[in-house]
Amino acid sequence: MPLDEIDHLLLDLVQVDAARPLHELGDAVGLSPSAVQRRLTRLRAAGVIRAQVAVLDPETLDAGMASVILIALTDDDVKHHNAFRERMLAEPRVQHCYSIVGQWDYVVVLLTPDLKASRHLARNLFTEHVKRFETLPAFDVVKSSQAIPVPGVSRGSGR
Repeated sequence: MPLDEIDHLLLDLVQVDAARPLHELGDAVGLSPSAVQRRLTRLRAAGVIRAQVAVLDPETLDAGMASVILIALTDDDVKHHNAFRERMLAEPRVQHCYSIVGQWDYVVVLLTPDLKASRHLARNLFTEHVKRFETLPAFDVVKSSQAIPVPGVSRGSGR
């Protein structure tokens, strides 16, 4: 689906605040609220906008400890990789899981209340077919964002 400059501007605006009123979005991009609604509907239907979500404060919900975990599986058996991926998909405290290239097979980001909970969760999650794992507790969150750079939009919208 081809996107024009106005689509890019709208996407940048709604990924920062999806609850922003249509008239404000229209003022920002030079369209009427109904034209903005039509574009957003088209972008949703095309899968460009995958979801509208609320970004919650992890501290308030007792999940303020982020840990990055590097994981190496015992071998490259497809069944082992599939089982590992299923465990990651099933665990809500796993925020991100990336299959990577190099000496490690995966990078996982966990959110837990504290270091003790992170250690406990890691020991439970990373046992079956895991050769080794290394936990890197985050000291401070410098940036946490799901914002995607939008082509043609120069201002940063990430937080």
